[in-house]
Amino acid sequence: MVEIPVKLYLDKLAKQAKQAARPLATLDGRVKTNALHTMADHLLAKVEEILEANRQDVEHAGNTLEGEANRERVKEAVDRITLTADDVQGIAEGLHVIADLPDPVGEFTHMWTRPNGMQVSRMRVPIGVIAVIADFGPKVAVESLALCLKSGNVCILRANPDWKQSNHVMFSALREAAQQTGLPSGAITFVERTEREAALELLRIPKFVDAIIPRGGPGLRKVVTEQTRIPVLCHDGGVSYIYVDADADLPQAQNLVANSKAQESTAANSADTLLVHKGVAGALLPGLIRRLLDDYKVEVRACAKTMALIGTYELSSYKSTTPAKDQDWGHQFLSPTLAVKITEDLEEALDHMAQYGPCHTAAIVTRDYATAMRFAQDVDASAVAVNASTRLHDGHEFGFGGQMGISTGRIHARGPLALEELTCQRYVILGTGQLRQPHPIPAPYEDAIMLKQPS
Repeated sequence: MVEIPVKLYLDKLAKQAKQAARPLATLDGRVKTNALHTMADHLLAKVEEILEANRQDVEHAGNTLEGEANRERVKEAVDRITLTADDVQGIAEGLHVIADLPDPVGEFTHMWTRPNGMQVSRMRVPIGVIAVIADFGPKVAVESLALCLKSGNVCILRANPDWKQSNHVMFSALREAAQQTGLPSGAITFVERTEREAALELLRIPKFVDAIIPRGGPGLRKVVTEQTRIPVLCHDGGVSYIYVDADADLPQAQNLVANSKAQESTAANSADTLLVHKGVAGALLPGLIRRLLDDYKVEVRACAKTMALIGTYELSSYKSTTPAKDQDWGHQFLSPTLAVKITEDLEEALDHMAQYGPCHTAAIVTRDYATAMRFAQDVDASAVAVNASTRLHDGHEFGFGGQMGISTGRIHARGPLALEELTCQRYVILGTGQLRQPHPIPAPYEDAIMLKQPS
């Protein structure tokens, strides 16, 4: 049987999704909640099928990389793709958590009364059809689907083909649950085609897709932003900073830096640059850098002042410290690498962040309230942390139950893209027969002001 062209396949899927947008937007919240709980139950009922399909994905990955000189790379790929029963259990638990979150659709966020008695309000409504291209694993794919559904949006999901067989079994279970619970046909739409062209075609149908969200690394974000005319809701690029002030608790600062960098060094909110006030650099940096290198295998790229400071210590662990280059400032590493710079004061730190932005997350360690508030107001970041790790900038940590990523742009939303950020707001006017009255017509400009004629 000959497959239809990718473009026709995507057009058909997107059209069905668009047709489902209106009935889903007005669906009773209890139906959505029940659907998500049922989806979780269906996944758990098919754990063995999912794991068997995953074994096929792992075998395919091993065969694809067979003959790789770097065996460590093969092992990393296989480990990344492998799912366990606990992983499936975690995905199901995530569905239950999102199901029990408050439904944002229909919420009135503001209301005020005009002199004529008319009430003006703002109400949350779904965005419509959201296309999600996920480079990550099944947990991220299913979470994306659940967040869209809970917020009343139709999701067109293109998952990572590395989990092709696993995704097929999981998505079949989710589709079956959706049908059983009365969701509109097309409310959850999966792109089964795994060709790269399928992802690209999804970027080219603004007629049916209202927004698009890339859930992946810098490469995916770059392709999406360059190839589409559809609004992109989430872009988690940018540098994460920690500034240690002169009035910082140094043991606390050391723990915060270590956690921000090493807790998950490949995360978008992992610290990229450490800025340290010169007044505490001597007391903080030697021990901190030794800890980062020895305990966490972090590569440190240091400014000239930092190199001069730690150069006075004959510590073998400093062999992994190298002089920073200009391109290290303003670089989102997404790896166990940290750039370190000593600054004269807060002003220089703020200037540095402004120069090498955009900023993803900015943290300050200080005991001075005025300094903390100045930092929070001045730094241009999607989130500011005071005496807290940059890794806490996350929808789960904020209590949102999940997120589509962290948006560092200035349009639509900044920070974790969760349920509320997956809605927009419309104005609702409540009246009792009010009519618009004519406003006084101003006198012509020439009559109002005597213009001096040229001589």
